[in-house]
This record gives sequence, structure tokens and C-alpha cells, in this order.
Amino acid sequence: MSTLSEITISEALCRLSAAAPFLIFNVTLLLFLADGQIRYSIPEEMRKGSLIGNVAQDLGLDLNRLRSGRARIVTGENVQYTELKTDKGILVVNERMDREQLCGDVTPCSFTFEILLEKPMELHPVTIEILDVNDNVPTFQNTRLQFDISESAALGSRFVLESADDADVGENGLQNYILTPNDNFILKQHVSPDGGRHAEMVLQKSLDREEEPRLSLKLLAVDGGDPQRSGTVNIEINILDANDNAPVFNQSVYKATVMENAPKGTFIVTVNASDVDSGPYGQVTYSFSKSKVNIAEMFDIDEATGRITVVNEIDFEKDKKIELRIEAKDQGGLTDSSKVEIEVIDVNDNAPVINVMSFASPVSEDSPPGTTVGIINVKDLDSGRNGQVSCTIEGSVPFQIKSNVRNYYALITEGVLDRETLSECNITVVASDAGSPPLSSKKTFYLKVSDVNDNAPAFPQRFFSASVSENNSPGVSVLKVTAKDLDENQNARISYILEESEIGGSPVSQYFSVNAENGVIHAVRSFDYEQIKDFKFCVKAQDGGSPPLSSNVSVTVTIQDQNDNPPQVLYPVQTGGSVVAEIVPRSADVSYLVTKVVAVDVDSGQNAWLSYKLQKATDRALFEVGLQNGEIRTIRQVTDKDAVKQRLTVIVEDNGQPSRSATVIVNVAVADSFPEVLSEFTDFTHDKEYNDNMTFYLVLALAVVSFLFITCLVVIISVKIYRWRQARFYHSNLPVIPYYPPRYSDTLGTGTLQHVYNYDTCRTTDSRKSDFKFGQNVLIMDPSATGTMQRIQSEKSILDEPDSPLEVKCIQIV
Repeated sequence: MSTLSEITISEALCRLSAAAPFLIFNVTLLLFLADGQIRYSIPEEMRKGSLIGNVAQDLGLDLNRLRSGRARIVTGENVQYTELKTDKGILVVNERMDREQLCGDVTPCSFTFEILLEKPMELHPVTIEILDVNDNVPTFQNTRLQFDISESAALGSRFVLESADDADVGENGLQNYILTPNDNFILKQHVSPDGGRHAEMVLQKSLDREEEPRLSLKLLAVDGGDPQRSGTVNIEINILDANDNAPVFNQSVYKATVMENAPKGTFIVTVNASDVDSGPYGQVTYSFSKSKVNIAEMFDIDEATGRITVVNEIDFEKDKKIELRIEAKDQGGLTDSSKVEIEVIDVNDNAPVINVMSFASPVSEDSPPGTTVGIINVKDLDSGRNGQVSCTIEGSVPFQIKSNVRNYYALITEGVLDRETLSECNITVVASDAGSPPLSSKKTFYLKVSDVNDNAPAFPQRFFSASVSENNSPGVSVLKVTAKDLDENQNARISYILEESEIGGSPVSQYFSVNAENGVIHAVRSFDYEQIKDFKFCVKAQDGGSPPLSSNVSVTVTIQDQNDNPPQVLYPVQTGGSVVAEIVPRSADVSYLVTKVVAVDVDSGQNAWLSYKLQKATDRALFEVGLQNGEIRTIRQVTDKDAVKQRLTVIVEDNGQPSRSATVIVNVAVADSFPEVLSEFTDFTHDKEYNDNMTFYLVLALAVVSFLFITCLVVIISVKIYRWRQARFYHSNLPVIPYYPPRYSDTLGTGTLQHVYNYDTCRTTDSRKSDFKFGQNVLIMDPSATGTMQRIQSEKSILDEPDSPLEVKCIQIV
């Protein structure tokens, strides 16, 4: 339901009264509120900053709403005549408004614009009606009018006068013509249906050229303003000899149509007037009556035929209907007038105009569907179907355009945006009218999609692996892990973090570190293949988003073995004091197995492949060593000439680069009886013990004399160290111990012994009456290679008959 309220603008009246003290008028402002539309009426020529109305109050809006909604005026025009003060909610004059310049003679004169608010979008049309002020004087196109009138002109003859032009309208426009009082002519005025006025002089008293050959009159045009304004034109009348018939048009009104933008020379209509006089007084000429200059310049009339044609461009948007007054005049000066009404037909000659009201770029990729990106206004100056506009989006982009308000369109998102798929795009809006052929215009918007941290870093492979040689330098680079993040800027800045885990009971950070910037993994310490053969841990890639996203990758680092351990001889056991000898009977044949050198290498692969070589020997022609198995065998038959005491030096080498080796001394006794063996080796033992004891006593005596206290302390510490070594020997977790029995089982599959060897050794040829058993030693290893080796002594040496002579029986070594 519409509400009508009337407000008097006293301030506008005061300002106008001050500018024109003699102009007294009452101006009222009519405010129409209907469905959110308001209308104001203001006089023209108001000064800049003059109040038009309180928009916030009239629309029922809060000032905060105006500010938060970014209220603004949208017109689509180059000149903005009004300004919205959002802080006060009022509408004021921004540019001087000249009603005559804006509307010409069209009345009422008004223009419409919209007040646009966002969040949510609201549109309030506002119409400003400009009231006319009497600021224009009626003017004639010519300063002087000249008539040639025959003295025989009949009473009642009419003479069309030039019409005055007053740019004002209504009461302020042209209201009356006044002719200088005279005896011959009176003034007759005519009002056309459109409100236009023109005057004619009517002859009321016959002219007498002999009495008065020339008359001078004045025509005054007066408007209805207060105070009145007027213009004058001088009328010069030359009285001619008799011409008693005036031309007469065959139609009082001629009607025609013309297309706008019609080319020059287009025919409009032909007017026709006849004069019953003959001779020069019957010759009629046609001309345009004094009309508006801009109208008369569009057309041309043939003076002789009355044919009217187009000479200048016609614009429907400026003149939808044109009226012309045609004057027919004979040679005697008599005239008649008629009117031509020309209807201009619209042509689709104006393409739609796209005006951008607002546009937001960039837009976040997590914006929900239906998010408004921009608002545009589309106008077409044509009318009818030529002015009906529709908007579409060119190409395939995830946006659509909708219109909820006349001539306003919202550009909104159609679906969920993904910056990784579409980071930026050009949105081309096409506005087309319904004319034939249709005209269209385009507007391209460049939109950028801003990033959201919606992608976690991704590794190109499921796991990374690398190898590093043992005994590496701490800090050496092992490998580099790399992840990629499809996001950008901070959301794609990746940091690499070593995931907390344990390796052998110790944190992984004690073994490796990772560079947070480039993902390079470094070894923190030197590695030992014999302790740990590989490492498995995880590295996390985390981006810089908020909240951050991350992913893990498994890393395997394999330790490569180096030949850093020499072979270790398990058998024969090298003792420090006593001499152990292998007994070979003199009856031994060729390839007799004397003993076997057993050695292991804790390295792996070819670094643990062992070879045995005989380095030195008392008699090289008697013994040889198996290159692969370390078996010491006789090369020839043993004879009585061979020395009882044989000393062999065997070197054990691995296959590493460079190779490492160990040396073992094997004592062999060539004898048939045990006493013979003892007699040969007793002297050697005795001499050695004697020399050692002498040295020890000398040193001890010197130490007691000089450093008794220190010597005691050293003895105590030596005892402690000896006991500690003994405990370590039996309980160490290391895979290598200084003592191994002849039987050795390689459960790991990396040693050099893969079989169990049995040896039968005979000490004497006649030993059936007494048995002598060596202690049997068994090496037991945990299958997991982490158990503790235990030494088990099963039996000690036993003599069945203590009083019987010493005889040596065959000894079985397993």
C-alpha cells in the first residue's frame, strides 16, 4: 500500500529567494514511498550541497546499515547529479541541474537512479523530478519580421507570425503574445494539443498603400513566470498592390513516419497548397515556419514542390515524435500554414552497455556455491524488444549470472572452486538485446582464486632406501627425501621432521637427522655393520598451512660391510705359557691329516672369504695347508730322519680390499711315543720359563726397592682387570671371543665353517691298556646371534691305571 507524504523544502525556497528576490513561488517536495521506491521534487538550478531529502528516514534504514552495506548511487551515467551522505543518510545536490539541458521541452522532467546496498543486496529506486524555474526569456529566432501585404488583402486575412521559443515549461513557459496596438491588425493566438502556442495577425481593416505604404509593429512574447519575462520582435509590413487570394493547404495536418538513422535524402511527405490567383500571385512557395533550429535542420523542403526529405541524422532516443509547421506563400505575400507530424520508428542501433557496480578478486577456493563475485548493471537505450537485454557467460567456467532486480545482474559461483584445478580465469559476460539483428557487448573479468590449505604434502614414492658404508664419517649425507604440495605460498612450504621411534632401544635421532628445509638425511654417528645392519624409520613432511597438513614416508638405510675385521683363529688355541703340539706318528702316510686351522671373520660377503697359506715351516717338503679348508696334511711319507719338533707358521687372509690377515703357529711333534714328545719339548719350555722368571724377579726386585707401594697398587689393579676380562669372556654379547673349541657351529651362515669335523689322533702305537681323554669343548651359539657363548668343560684328563706307564691312545676331536 502506497503512502503519500508532503514536505516543504524551506531551505531551497530561501536560497532561491535570495538568488531571485522578485521570484516568489511555492515549491513542495512530494515523497512517494511505494515498495521501497521514493520520489523527490526539487527546483532546478539548486546549488551544490543543497538538501534533497533524508533517504535513511524515508526508506526506514539505519545509518549503520548504510555504512555496512556500502550504500552508493548507481546511475550508469557519466555525470552524477546527486550525492549520498552515508554518515547522515541524506541526499544532496552534487552537480547543477538545468531542466532545459536535461529534458528540453519534455515534461515532467525527471531522472531515476538506484541506491545499492550489499550484504544482502538491496536496490532502492529513487526518482528526482526537476521543477522548472523561470530562468529563460522567450526569444525569437529573428530580430525582425518582414511582410509584403497587398492593399487588396481581404479582411480576415491571416499572417502567421514567428513563434517565440521559451525553454521553460508550464507556467514558466510561453503564455501569451501581445501585438503593438494598431488599426489594421489584431492578434489571434492558437494553442496546439501539445501545449505549443503560435500567433497570427488578422487583417481587420483594409490597407491603403497611398495613405500608409509601410507599417512598423512589435510583437511581444510573455511567459507566465513571476516576475514575468518577455521577448520582442519587430514586424515590418510593406503594403503591395492587390492580391486578394491567399494560398490554402489541402490538409490541415500531414502525418508521416521515418526510421531513425534514415539516410540523407529519404522522402518524408509532400505538402500541397493552392492559390486561385493567377500570375505571380498564384505562384506558391513552401518553407518551414519559424521552428526550433535543431528540428528544422533535420529536414529540407523543396520550395516549389513542397517535398520534404531528410538531410541530417534522426535519433529516436532524442526525438520520438517531430512536429513541423509548413508555410505556403504566394507572390503577393499571402500565406497559409499547416502542420506535419512525423513519427520516428526505433531502430536497434544501440548495443547494451555493461557497467560494473562491484567485483571481488581474488575469491577463496573454499567459498560456498552461490557466493557473489560481482554485480553489474546493463542498460540499452533502445525501446521495445530492441531494449530487452539478456546476459550470459561465455565459455565453460564454474560461474553463472542471475538477475533478481531489473537491469542488475549478480555474478555468482556455480560450484565448489579448486585453485589447484583453476587458479585463475577470465569470465566473459555477454549482454545481448532482442533486436533484429541483435546487438551485444562483452565485458571480461579477470578472477583469481586464492589458496586454502586443502592438500597435504605428497611423496613421489611409498618408501625411500639408501645404503651407506660402515665406519662412515658423522654428518655424512645419506639420502634426500622430497615431497610436493599442490597448494601455494605458505601452504606449500614443506618442513621435514624425523618421526620419533627407537632403534635398538635408542631414539632414532641418535643415529640420523633430517634437514627441515631440503629433506636431506644425515648420519649423526659412525655405523658398525657388525652391530646393526639396517635402519628403518619414518620422515614426516608438514606444510606451513593453518592448520598444517602432513604425510609420512618410510625410509630404509642399509649398512654396507667394510673389511674392517681381521680373521680370528679359533683353533689351534694360542696359549701364552705352555706349548701345545700336534703328534704325527712316523708311520703316517701321504696326505695324513695333522690338524685343521679353524678361523672366522666377522665381516660378511667376500670380506669373510678366508684362504690359508703356509708361510714358514721347519720342513716345507713335509707339510702343506689346504687353501680353502685350512687342513694341514703331510705331503710325503714321514721318515725316521724327520725332526721330532716341527714348527709351522700359517697365515689366514680374507678376500677384502685391502685384505686383512692373521697368523697362527702350529707345533707338530713327529714321534711314535709320548715320552719322546715330552723330552723334545721339555727343554724348550724349561728354558723359556727360566728366562721369564729371571726377568720377572729382576723387575720385581727393582720395583720393591724403588716403588713398593706403587707396585702393590698395580698388582691389585691387574687382578681386578684380569677378573673383569674373565667375566667379559664368558658373558660378552660380542660374536667374537678369544677362545673357541675345535667344534664350531656357524648358525648365522656368514662364517667360514659349514661342517663338523672329526679327527682321530693316535699318541702312541701301543696304548690299549690305558686311555687318555682330552676335555671336550662345545661352542653353543644362540640362533638369533645375540645369545651368550658358553664354554662347557665336560671331562678332565683321566688315567685308568695311574701306575701304568704313560701310553697315548688315539684322541678323537669333534
